[in-house]
Amino acid sequence: MASKGRGRLINRPTKTGEKEYDKFFIYLPTELVRDSAFPFKPGDYLLVEIDQKKKELRMRKFDSTG
Repeated sequence: MASKGRGRLINRPTKTGEKEYDKFFIYLPTELVRDSAFPFKPGDYLLVEIDQKKKELRMRKFDSTG
C-alpha cells in the first residue's frame, strides 16, 4: 500500500507550427497510482486548485460534460 510518494513536475516544450509552447506534466510514482485507494484513472478530468496559504496543489475529479 503506497499512500504517498515523490513525484516530479516536468516541462516538455512542444512546437506547433512556428510557435513553441510549454507543456507541463506531473509524474506520479507507479506504486501510488496502482494502489487500490488511488482515486483517479487514466482519462479522468481533474480540477486542480492551488492553496496559497498551505502551498499545496489539490486535485479532484469533475464531470467534463457539464
